[in-house]
Amino acid sequence: MATLDELASRLAEDTLKAMDQTGQERLYMEVAGVLAASSQSLEEAFLTEMRVRLSERTARQFLNRKITEAQPQASPPKAN
Repeated sequence: MATLDELASRLAEDTLKAMDQTGQERLYMEVAGVLAASSQSLEEAFLTEMRVRLSERTARQFLNRKITEAQPQASPPKAN
């Protein structure tokens, strides 16, 4: 199954790049539809890869926001 996982992973990476470039947030569902017509196994592996990547992206954005919020705000220089 290494080939299946490798293909699904590469396709997920490429799909995420295309989603970022085009702004189409649901493009991966269209890709999954194309896969469903020929390989249910690859479709399932691809969707798993996409869910993992999208979840990680969302969690990373949340974490970065929390880190930014936790940093002390720079105060303006005091006038003498």
